[in-house]
Amino acid sequence: MVAAGLVTRERGDVLISRRTSAQPLPGKWEFPGGKIEPGESPERALVRELHEELGARAEVGRIWDVLHHGDSSGDVIVLVYSCRLAPNEVPRPEAVADIAWVTPRELAGYDILEANAPLVDRLRREGPPDPPRRRMD
Repeated sequence: MVAAGLVTRERGDVLISRRTSAQPLPGKWEFPGGKIEPGESPERALVRELHEELGARAEVGRIWDVLHHGDSSGDVIVLVYSCRLAPNEVPRPEAVADIAWVTPRELAGYDILEANAPLVDRLRREGPPDPPRRRMD
């Protein structure tokens, strides 16, 4: 199981990250996040992953979507949470090749992971979710 963050900012932009050449599917763009470790809550895993990948603390809200993706390596369930960066935090590519703030419409111009495609479609239809209202880390 994987937790992903739909990190938004006030203008309605969402944060995406690009996989490094050392990762599977190198160069693909995705919503940041990662695997949930044994004994770890999805929210705690997402806070940890966002800090590792982006060097920033984040506030995690409610689940906004649940995605299922299956391929030759197996099935993956992705819990997608509404997130925002903690006050005064600035993301930077720490364990990812690059990051970008994009509007939902601009996502079509990025080579997004197939597993994230349903999320891109929903964002283009509905826009991003409201950011979390309270700190949960």
